[in-house]
Amino acid sequence: MAPAGKVTGFYREGNDWFCNASLVSDLTLVVDGVNFHLHKFPLMSRCGRIDKILEAAQGPHEGTSLTTLEDFPGGSDIFLVTVKFCYGIRVEFTPRNIVMIYCAADYLEMMEDYGEDNLLLKAEAYFRKNILRSWKDCILALQSCDSVIPRADKLEITSKCLHALSVMVCTDPSLFGWPMLMYGSLQSPGGSILWNGINTGAKIQTIESDWWFEDISYLSVPLFQRLIHTMEARGIRHENLAGAMMYYCRKYLPGLGRWQSGQSGKTRTVASFSMTPAAVDQKVLLESVVKQLPELKGKSFCRFLLGLLRVALILGVNHTCQDSLERRTGMQLDLASLDGLLIPSYSDSDTLYNTDCVERMIHHFVSSDPGITATPDPSSIEIVTSPSSGPLRRVAKLIDSYIAEVASDVNLKPRKVRSLAEALPESSRSLHDGLYRAVDIYFKAHPWLSEKEKEQLCNIIDYQKLSIDACAHASQNERLPLRVVLQVLFFEQLQLRTALAGCLNVVDTESVPAAPVAGPSDVAGQIVQRDGWVTVVRENQGLKVDLERMKSRVGELEEEFSKIKQEMRKVTKSHSYLSSPRFLARRIGCKLLTQSSDTQPDVIESTGPTPRSSVEQSRNSRHRKSSSLF
Repeated sequence: MAPAGKVTGFYREGNDWFCNASLVSDLTLVVDGVNFHLHKFPLMSRCGRIDKILEAAQGPHEGTSLTTLEDFPGGSDIFLVTVKFCYGIRVEFTPRNIVMIYCAADYLEMMEDYGEDNLLLKAEAYFRKNILRSWKDCILALQSCDSVIPRADKLEITSKCLHALSVMVCTDPSLFGWPMLMYGSLQSPGGSILWNGINTGAKIQTIESDWWFEDISYLSVPLFQRLIHTMEARGIRHENLAGAMMYYCRKYLPGLGRWQSGQSGKTRTVASFSMTPAAVDQKVLLESVVKQLPELKGKSFCRFLLGLLRVALILGVNHTCQDSLERRTGMQLDLASLDGLLIPSYSDSDTLYNTDCVERMIHHFVSSDPGITATPDPSSIEIVTSPSSGPLRRVAKLIDSYIAEVASDVNLKPRKVRSLAEALPESSRSLHDGLYRAVDIYFKAHPWLSEKEKEQLCNIIDYQKLSIDACAHASQNERLPLRVVLQVLFFEQLQLRTALAGCLNVVDTESVPAAPVAGPSDVAGQIVQRDGWVTVVRENQGLKVDLERMKSRVGELEEEFSKIKQEMRKVTKSHSYLSSPRFLARRIGCKLLTQSSDTQPDVIESTGPTPRSSVEQSRNSRHRKSSSLF
């Protein structure tokens, strides 16, 4: 079929290829700007496309023809391979070039109608028998499909490779001959590898479920996306698919790996071959992965979603992608960590952290559970436990820590602090110590706030839910408004009274063992257990007498506190009292002198007290008296 004179090969001169033949070339084909000086007969006898082009142009035997082949699969290198085949020169098929040769043979219409054992049939047979049966070769062939996707899809090359890979992922890797075939195909009953029937003593290593993550990470984003879809249709577990996508994202999204804890740096791969990483558009990758991520929950997966959200805000993905990430993360916000929520503000915002994003995630969390209500039952003192109370309280604790962390930002507005705190229902917090700490940090970082702004921000705190330590700290906190301090003192007195009443009930119960046990109320019991009063009672049986004395002293403290409240009402109602501090000092000072002689020097030395200082002196006097009781 070759022209007269045996063709021994081809040689190149500049931008032209020539064949070693005695006949002068009568056909010039141009592929990607490279000129191939060939002969009509061997190409027309094998290639239906060239035969039709030449017949339509001027006939098969009329002078030298010049033809340009547009969009040739594989370019000039693959065309040279097809030309060698037409001249009867042996060509070599490899996993890296088989897809291109297959598509080139289809482009040139090298079918059986134009010669027996033509190139299209040979390429198809090699692809079916060799490529689809080997994991390594299938990966290499699939990677080479990127530049010829339309024709590869037409020939079903891509779909066959994807199906073969999904089947191998679902199957034990040892059944496909790898990695055991590198040692030999036989195995002893004890698990050792046999070579020519001889026990080598080498043990076959166990292949873990993520052995294929590294190999498929070399595929381009479209092929990787199609492979995941094929595997999902095949029934592969969502956990494995999510793991593969997480691995792929960590490889091509810089900065994402540092947010993944517990990830081993060891690369697992079965196909020990060298591949070039794919050229990936990070924004396209992130948006496509978010669409395919399965609905999973877990600490590592939540951390991965938060990492994706960070990268998404940097890359500026579309609103749909960002909203999907916020919704997914918000639905499992109880599994998030504080450092994961500290997302910097990458926009033109003045604040250091993206608090709007966190607030939206809180709303997604609240709306995801219908058992979470925005307002608790006011008729019940206790918070009714439900399946969602555990996650809800974890989120409340997390958000309190988050507010405390971002509170030091001088550009953070009070309304944003309040909106973050009020995004969760009141029933989510059994104690408001975390909120109090966050507000105190905010006041410390924003000393210029007015009293009105401070009072409005303090309204998010329920002072009845403050612990004894928090109440003690708040009653001496100079950063709090005066009205807030008075409220704290009032509720502190109520807590102390309730605790003492509970202790007396416990002592009465222990002193009369034969009588029916009348347990204290739930709230009193909780406070007694919290403050350790029961332990004190059991250690000293004579505490009952002391408690009676303390009870009378508490009555005196309450009476003093009521008088202080009356003084404060007079201060707020009449400005004349504000303009005469000596009168107020004389009224309160006389009260203090009659209660304790220790306070006399302080009252004499203080001149011109303000209303707040007078209340603080009375409060200090009450603290000294209460400390003497214990």
